[in-house]
Amino acid sequence: MVQLNGEFLSLETIQRVAKQGEEVSIHPDALARMAEGRAVIDDILTTNRVVYGVNTGFGKLADIVIPPSQLKTLQLNLVRSHACGVGRPLSEPEVRAMMLLRLNVLLLGRSGARPLIAQRLAEMLNEQVHLVVPEKGSVGASGDLAPLAHLALGVIGEGHVIEKGQTIHASEGATNPVELEAKEGLSLLNGTQAIGAVGSLALSRGLQAVMTATLAGAMSLEAVLGTDAAFDSRIHTSRQHQGQMVIAQVLRSALEGSEIRESHREGDPRVQDAYCLRCMPQVHGAALLALEHVASIFENETAAATDNPLVFTEGDVISGGNFHAAPLAYALDYAAIVLTDLASISERRIDRLINPDLNEGLPAFLTQESGVGSGFMMAHVTAVALLNECKVLSHPASVDNAPTSGGKEDHVSMGMTAALKFRQIVENLETILAIELLCAAQGLEFRRPLRAGAGVERAYAWVRKAVPALETDRILSTDIERTRARLTSGDYPA
Repeated sequence: MVQLNGEFLSLETIQRVAKQGEEVSIHPDALARMAEGRAVIDDILTTNRVVYGVNTGFGKLADIVIPPSQLKTLQLNLVRSHACGVGRPLSEPEVRAMMLLRLNVLLLGRSGARPLIAQRLAEMLNEQVHLVVPEKGSVGASGDLAPLAHLALGVIGEGHVIEKGQTIHASEGATNPVELEAKEGLSLLNGTQAIGAVGSLALSRGLQAVMTATLAGAMSLEAVLGTDAAFDSRIHTSRQHQGQMVIAQVLRSALEGSEIRESHREGDPRVQDAYCLRCMPQVHGAALLALEHVASIFENETAAATDNPLVFTEGDVISGGNFHAAPLAYALDYAAIVLTDLASISERRIDRLINPDLNEGLPAFLTQESGVGSGFMMAHVTAVALLNECKVLSHPASVDNAPTSGGKEDHVSMGMTAALKFRQIVENLETILAIELLCAAQGLEFRRPLRAGAGVERAYAWVRKAVPALETDRILSTDIERTRARLTSGDYPA
């Protein structure tokens, strides 16, 4: 069980709750902080002070003062009116991650919500009640208003939820609805937690993809009779980029004990390979460092007060802009570029494996039936198509802007767009890597009975556990999908 206290959450912790269904509890100190923050709101209501978000309208309507008798209606209308998301629903893990992240931020006590709101979210997580949240409709400023409004609908007993695999109206769910008090609807809506949820889960997959790409690259290198000279530790310590040194070590370990390499080490006229093989430490290592940097930004956001206005226990309620998702949007656009380039270098290795003008003694398109059979010719075409899509999606979302809310919210981050397209790039990359793994494993079939390095052999066995060698043409989409699905599910080659 994960105990929450408003402190930083790692990507691994988010994964455990979101994908593995681990339950959560709330630290008593966090509930006490929330109660202190709520006391500030109650004092405002008692003294009839006019404070944005407590007893005023929102956005362009912030100058309208709302009478006490309508404050509950104000919060209810806010949630209902902002629940205008469209498109496919977010996945259940993404919704669980969003609930977790919003809950954790509420525990900071800066939102002015009652402890009851946090407790209800924790109960819904533990009861496996997941809100139906459409993935589109957020511009990533004033928070992820539309997605979080759909989350809030579940809290108040409206909208739809998925409970034990069945989509039902929230009023039929296991959790009792909450009647929102002043400020609480806004406390549920303001924040970057939809971007954080989609981005965090995709980042975890992206980080693993770097290591999968490295093993696939090592297998490709063996299949085309490449040299391991470029992975000598002295080269990489001469540059001192940590990611580069890590990837070089992974490659050396994967290739250790290779009979294939020893068979052509003596008298090999080739002293260096093409960049897609020789520069794996430099490219994969840079990708690793970049994604780790992006991950640190997302982990920092898990303990960030992104509500507006923020409530301080000394009695101040201050309006600011912590909901603006520029930090996450910029980071995701960066990550999109990085993983698109990782897909690009993988595609170059696939071409080397199947192209008879580039490989070293392998049959054209990795089939003994060249001419009668096409082997992996079209698998490479699929990889190229996916790479093209990645290149289109790597255009940054964060450079765009369209004023909203009558011009009051005149500069927005487009962070949710950045998150959704980054997720698609990760999915495309996993498919491209699946194709490389299949091609590289097939290439090794033509090097038998010689054995590859220990790590490469483990990766080869991982492929062959699901997909047999290609002896004659068959439908490859099944092989590709089966391999990709294992990567997406978290079953990675060792």
